[in-house]
Amino acid sequence: MVYTISGIRFPVVPSSVHKPSQPSFFHGDRTRGKTFAVKVSRDSDSTSSTIAESDKVLIPQDQDNSESLTDQHETPDIISEGPESVHDEEDLTLEDENKHNDNEAASSYREDEDVEGSFVSSLVDVDAHAQAETTSVSIVRKVKIESDEVKPKIIPPPGTGKKIYEIDPFLQAHSEHLDFRYEQYKRLREKIDKYEGGLDAFSRGYEKFGFTRSATGITYREWAPGAKAAALIGDFNGWNPNVDEMVRNEFGVWEIFLPNNVDGSPAIPHGSRVKIRMTTPSGIKDSIPAWIKFSVQAPGEIPYNGVYYDPPEEEKYVIKHPQPKRPKSLRIYESHVGMSSPEPKINTYANFRDDVLPRIKKLGYNAVQIMAIQEHSYYASFGYHVTNFFAPSSRFGTPDELKSLIDRAHELGLLVLMDIVHSHASSNTLDGLNLFDGTDSHYFHPGSRGYHWMWDSRLFNYGSWEVLRYLLSNARWWLDEYKFDGFRFDGVTSMMYTHHGLEVTFTGNYNEYFGFATDVDAVAYLMLVNDLIHGLFPEAVTIGEDVSGMPAFCIPTQDGGIGFDYRLHMAIADKWIELLKKQDEDWRMGDIIHTLTNRRWGEKCVAYAESHDQALVGDKTIAFWLMDKDMYDFMALDRPSTPLIDRGIALHKMIRLITMGLGGEGYLNFMGNEFGHPEWIDFPRGDQHLPNGSVVPGNNNSYDKCRRRFDLGDAEFLRYRGMQEFDQALQHLEESFDFMTSENQYISRKDESDRVIVFERGNLVFVFNFHWTNSYSDYKIGCFYPGKYKIVLDSDDALFGGFNRLDHTAEYFTSDGWYDDRPRSFLVYAPSRTAVVYALADKVEPVLVTP
Repeated sequence: MVYTISGIRFPVVPSSVHKPSQPSFFHGDRTRGKTFAVKVSRDSDSTSSTIAESDKVLIPQDQDNSESLTDQHETPDIISEGPESVHDEEDLTLEDENKHNDNEAASSYREDEDVEGSFVSSLVDVDAHAQAETTSVSIVRKVKIESDEVKPKIIPPPGTGKKIYEIDPFLQAHSEHLDFRYEQYKRLREKIDKYEGGLDAFSRGYEKFGFTRSATGITYREWAPGAKAAALIGDFNGWNPNVDEMVRNEFGVWEIFLPNNVDGSPAIPHGSRVKIRMTTPSGIKDSIPAWIKFSVQAPGEIPYNGVYYDPPEEEKYVIKHPQPKRPKSLRIYESHVGMSSPEPKINTYANFRDDVLPRIKKLGYNAVQIMAIQEHSYYASFGYHVTNFFAPSSRFGTPDELKSLIDRAHELGLLVLMDIVHSHASSNTLDGLNLFDGTDSHYFHPGSRGYHWMWDSRLFNYGSWEVLRYLLSNARWWLDEYKFDGFRFDGVTSMMYTHHGLEVTFTGNYNEYFGFATDVDAVAYLMLVNDLIHGLFPEAVTIGEDVSGMPAFCIPTQDGGIGFDYRLHMAIADKWIELLKKQDEDWRMGDIIHTLTNRRWGEKCVAYAESHDQALVGDKTIAFWLMDKDMYDFMALDRPSTPLIDRGIALHKMIRLITMGLGGEGYLNFMGNEFGHPEWIDFPRGDQHLPNGSVVPGNNNSYDKCRRRFDLGDAEFLRYRGMQEFDQALQHLEESFDFMTSENQYISRKDESDRVIVFERGNLVFVFNFHWTNSYSDYKIGCFYPGKYKIVLDSDDALFGGFNRLDHTAEYFTSDGWYDDRPRSFLVYAPSRTAVVYALADKVEPVLVTP
């Protein structure tokens, strides 16, 4: 019997079929011998290592364990077995938070030793196998490594970390904290260089852990120091825990080698379900391997199963197109594959590739940010409760179909950013990392520090050596294997503070950022991951979601900063929601300007009027705030409009334009919001029964509101079309004039009486009249550049659902003389609730906006 999920055929072994119980090193028709876990040289992971050294696996050995041991070339002063801590004032250690005793001294579980005890040295290095292993790498792998050698990737060494004081002199008052933080980061870099061969080698953990394939067989390794016994189980061995028992080394790494079958086929067929069964302090537990590359949910089952994903070469997707260069300004289309269909269903990678990507390109965006890629067992978590960090979500298709999507985006010239979650993990114990080896402190902080009470999730211990390896390798994996072009790091505020930003108001006082509430381990990790990404993938983009305003967030790590390219300007969306709860008569122009421009000098920001957060059930999109239920009855062009619809469409366009015009060096929009999607997002969900006995009603597991009605934005007979056309015009305006990245930005007018805002950005002059009734003729506006101006964007254009009150053939000539602190001025007509952009006539593209 077989069942199929996402195009993969998964064999199911009947429960009556069992392989004969044999000694743990002998399995049916597979040729097996004894296997042993032994130490390896500290230098085995260095960048100068041979291919054989970087991919060593264990093979059958005829001699006993003592005969197969090799001497270490370099040994640390102290070796420990547990998840190594990397932080304290002197030796980068943490106090002993959790100890496990199994009456065997060699199995003691300690967290109080130096990081040099990292168990990377426990990976196998058997001299007898070295020559054979030289040829054990697949052709594809060899080509990749040789290509890397031709174009070496270099991660610059740490700098002095002092330039932040030149950039922001106010930081000098907190130099003790900042210098300590930088020294912590430098010590980590030094130890990684010394004992792991550098960040490059350290971030290749997926080449050692999890399942690795060689010419002779499959090796599976797992770090689970709390486990007392372990066995690999799955379809391939009838789920018999007595067949493939694993061997533990002194560092808590469990390992097994499965030789090829006698016919040369792999011991584990592609598509087989696999798990690791462990005897743990909390009982016997079956877990999905932590480094699994794919996992699926079988029909009718709740827990996921790990899948051994290794398709034949002829079935693997081959990347065809080069990755685009980083654009000067980012215009990001935030998206979710599953809910990207107009139909009430879970959409696929293939459909997104064929249907949505061309739409994004046509709209004028140059980057697509994809949510919910990492596997998450709860669909309604929006992808933020990750269970399997290295596995792309199987709901949408196979890993190769995701690669095809990304390759198609690159063909269209689109960057593909991943919404990556390293801030927390699902609290699931059956299919996630929680209590993986039966202990509370495996990947996470123990006790309350390791639990996020608001998100009901687990919090990583960034002071653990192996957590650093896991997360750094995870970031590397998505860039290297899938060719993502960068990340939007979720929940960075939660990472950087022990209070996680909960019930805390950040006022901008520097004491809020540099004190005992700062999680220095987490900040050091963020510095390391930015080093890794920018060193090995120079064109990659990193965006941090931080609401706190942490200083030096977007300054390079070599200069003492955290190293992000962009900060997500989260305050803007909050401000719009605040204003939309009022009548626009109560809006203050200075308040709008302050929020849009309130960012640190020299720090690039991604601005947005609304993201997925505002579109979720329980909140409202901007369009819904503005027009509410009138959207259901008065959006057809063959019906009369209403004052609420007219106001809503006008302000929707103005809000988006002024956000893009002043808010940052990048811009983001969540899919569907460009045309004012009329309904919220509500994931399919059943009734939720709370511990207190109350019930939170579900939606009968409906997909009706977990989709995007792109047909509304495309319909020529609906008013949504005008808003979509305007959003497209916004993107092409930036494409033509590069105003978001221009150094020339000047706000010349914010008139509270007239409700008028005028500013220059680049060569453009933006005029906003937020007044609800007053239109102004011969309205004088200041400017810097002399000459003849023309209209290049008009929110009142009939194409955009406006009233067509402006003459686009008119020409506007400047007059000398200071006005609004500008050396020149010209006269314009400023209709009510209208935004107009003017450009020097000789700078205007022949055709800027097309229907």
